[in-house]
Amino acid sequence: MLKLLLLEDDISLIDGLTYSLKKSGFDVDVARTIKEAEKRIAKSSDFDILLFDVTLPDGNGFTLCEKLRESGNQVPIIFLTASDEETSVIRGLDCGGDDYITKPFRLGELCSRIRALLRRSNRKNEEGNILRSGELIVNLAEGKVFLGDKLAEFTGAEYRLLCLLLQNSGRVLTRGMILDKLWDGAGNFVDDNTLSVYIRRLREKLEKNPSRPEHLKTVRGFGYQWEE
Repeated sequence: MLKLLLLEDDISLIDGLTYSLKKSGFDVDVARTIKEAEKRIAKSSDFDILLFDVTLPDGNGFTLCEKLRESGNQVPIIFLTASDEETSVIRGLDCGGDDYITKPFRLGELCSRIRALLRRSNRKNEEGNILRSGELIVNLAEGKVFLGDKLAEFTGAEYRLLCLLLQNSGRVLTRGMILDKLWDGAGNFVDDNTLSVYIRRLREKLEKNPSRPEHLKTVRGFGYQWEE
């Protein structure tokens, strides 16, 4: 049974979510404050997924997410937010969240989001040094990219960008997140205009129709997303 931590202070929502999630096969633990959540996470390292409300009595879910990521905790996190404003969504993604769902939401949709996120997370853990998406295969150990049985050529920056997108398949990456990750530590970095060029080049090499990409999608107002 998959173990889930729900961080939420709305009692009526807690009751409904707990009932539905347990019916869907999850072992649900509940925390109503940041402090309670921190204690439960510190006590148990076997949570499969975390559901965080944003506004809580003693802080917000974004701050807790940042602390967990800084400590090396990579358990998938979904934010339950009352706001779908661009700034709120970007904050959630920038601080390390994997997905968000806006209140009010359908419980069936939430369960589907949870399962999709867990599938992506498990697939990455199982494959280790191999990233796959259809006919596209990236061998991280050898630094090689294959399209079908053919070796594809990429520059260093293109390769890093491709790996970043595949490792976060299904997740929206803001331009700021991508620019931060592409910094190589040697003083070489990618600016906003150059990123647009790299995105175009990847589409030209990977998409059947670069002007209407099926995989490397632009999410207006946010950034980019790789869809399998």
